[in-house]
Amino acid sequence: MKITVAGKVKEYEDGLNITQLIEKENVETPEYVTVSVNDEFVERADFEKALKDDDEVEFLYFMGGGR
Repeated sequence: MKITVAGKVKEYEDGLNITQLIEKENVETPEYVTVSVNDEFVERADFEKALKDDDEVEFLYFMGGGR
């Protein structure tokens, strides 16, 4: 199946879930990443649900700081 990850179309095996995608993409500090699929935020409890062909996935980090 084809999934768009951070704007790049990539080929993955059917049945891949978000947790597996995080591992395959070597996401830095996965415990702090927020994931959106098709512009909707995904709860960590739902990371085990399978992705679908043509899904668009983004890995987001929210940083604190500033004044």
